Amino acid sequence: MIAATLRRGARWLRWYLREVAGESAYDRYVAHAQADHPAEPVLSRREFERRRMDERDDRPESRCC
Repeated sequence: MIAATLRRGARWLRWYLREVAGESAYDRYVAHAQADHPAEPVLSRREFERRRMDERDDRPESRCC
C-alpha cells in the first residue's frame, strides 16, 4: 500500500516537473502533428525547441524575466 502510494506520488511529481519545465510540450506537439497533419514531417526535438525559443524571443513581453 505504501509502495503504491509512493509510486503514484513519484509519477505525479514527474508529470508536474515536466509540465512546469516545458518538457512535455514536444510530446504534445508530436501527438498533435501526427493526428492532425499526418502528411507533414514532424520536427526533430532540436528544431522544435529552436522554433519555440525563437517564438519566445520574438515576444519578450509574454514572459516575466
